[in-house]
Amino acid sequence: MLGKQDQKLLLLLRQNARTSVSDLARALNLSRSTVQNRLARLESGGVIKGYSVQLGDAFAANQVEAHVSIKVVQKLTSRTNAALENISQVAQLFSVSGEYDLIAIVQAQSLEELSAVLDEIGNLEGVERTNSAVVLETRFRR
Repeated sequence: MLGKQDQKLLLLLRQNARTSVSDLARALNLSRSTVQNRLARLESGGVIKGYSVQLGDAFAANQVEAHVSIKVVQKLTSRTNAALENISQVAQLFSVSGEYDLIAIVQAQSLEELSAVLDEIGNLEGVERTNSAVVLETRFRR
């Protein structure tokens, strides 16, 4: 279980992972060394795996995103997962229950690039069929 201060710390880092330890300490009303120790404990405990880049609004607004449901031949699941991981436009991959086995979040610079990536996914060994939904608008993202 995470305490309230750890939860607040994680929220601040989700908002901006580059926030300095000093600024985090001020926001949490804790000492800098306490925040550093908490960060080290969260990292070593596997709560924080890493820090990532969030795309700027102007850049992200020009990207096209699609959620791609993928039905996989069960014996080829690990091979298909590895192939999907090698497609740079696949930002996330989820294993799901239901009719489809996977959902890939695909981000491309244009509709043409998105179409090519969807074709590439559909042609992967082990992919039986796909169903794509292009994101029209992002209402919010945490």
